Order: sequence, then C-alpha cells, then structure tokens
Amino acid sequence: MIIYGTALLAFCHLAGLFLGDLLGSALGVKSNVGGVGIAMLLLIVLRLYLHRKGWLPKETEAGVGFWGAMYIPVVVAMAATQNVVAAVKGGPVALLAAFGAFVVCVLVIALLVRSGRDDTSLEHAPHVGEV
Repeated sequence: MIIYGTALLAFCHLAGLFLGDLLGSALGVKSNVGGVGIAMLLLIVLRLYLHRKGWLPKETEAGVGFWGAMYIPVVVAMAATQNVVAAVKGGPVALLAAFGAFVVCVLVIALLVRSGRDDTSLEHAPHVGEV
C-alpha cells in the first residue's frame, strides 16, 4: 500500500534526525548536522535494498516515489530557514565549507563522466509505433 511508503519515509526521517543530532553532539555543535540529508540517503538505500529483495510492492514504491519527490522542496524550505548572514559573519568557515563542497561535487561529477559509460542513450530506444 501507499501508506507503507509513507511509513518508510517517516522511519528514515526520524532515523536521520536522530543520527544528525548524534553527529552534532560528536562535533560539539548544539544542532542537528545533516539529519535531512542522512534521511534522504537512508531512504534511497532502503528503497533500493527492498526493491532488489522483492519486498517492495508496486503500491509501496509509488508512495516512496511520491514522498521522495516531495522531499526535495522540503529540504529547500528547511535550508531557506538557515541564518546564512550570521554564518558568514561568524567567520570564513562557512565560506570555506561551501567552496569545498562545490569543488568536491565538480570533481566527483567530472570523475563519473570520464569513468562511466552512458546507458541512458536513446539510440536503442524503440521508435514510436515499434515494440
């Protein structure tokens, strides 16, 4: 059922918040550090695992897909509530972290483009009317 997809998302969200709080405590920050991102990664990993095992009915996968698509606007809304001005005024650490994340993303994308093959090509896709 679709509600099971919602339950899976709720579990991942709660686990992500818990792990984000633990990470914040370990870093000495009195805040949740990456809880929503951890929850999103956990949802992806669990969905793939359950799908491979055959334990994810089509209806449940539809629920996970729906809430997974809704999760991105939630993350954007949560990020919009962060006090960026105070973080930048607090020191250059925020700017260094942002620049470092940007550089790592660029390097990983470049590595993936150079090392992988493109299986998403439309050359082998059937044309309209063909089956």
